[in-house]
Amino acid sequence: MSVTVIEGDFVNVDGKYTIVVGRFNAFVVESLLDGALDTLKRHGVKEDNIRVIRVPGAFEIPLAVQKVAQQKKDDAIIALGAVIRGGTPHFEYVSGESSKGVLQVMMDHDMPVSNGILTVNSIEQAVERSGTKMGNKGAEAALSALEMVSMLRQLEA
Repeated sequence: MSVTVIEGDFVNVDGKYTIVVGRFNAFVVESLLDGALDTLKRHGVKEDNIRVIRVPGAFEIPLAVQKVAQQKKDDAIIALGAVIRGGTPHFEYVSGESSKGVLQVMMDHDMPVSNGILTVNSIEQAVERSGTKMGNKGAEAALSALEMVSMLRQLEA
């Protein structure tokens, strides 16, 4: 008996990708975007097949992601933003609802949506995750999108 294993291999990943970016906390988010763009290009995605949509902040990301998914033009969507804990409960609402919204779009539209929205306790943690000692979570979100596209193509073959 032979076990069949299907997983993304980053080989069959060319296609169309949209990155939805929240502008709030731009000092961190722009580094996430740079990481995602670099990752997509390094894996052979043509610049003409990458679209960047900017929204005010993480709370608005799910609506833009939903509109993109409804167009059915993309192979995957990458959501990037940063929610940094402050002194009020606002953090919990924004971080929880943006994550739920992104997940709901993925499930409703049967399309990979990578969640690269940072939810961190401090500015230092945000900086660490946007390209310093904790890596670049934008690049990781792009890798996840690429792997899911590859895996889904294998499932559909």
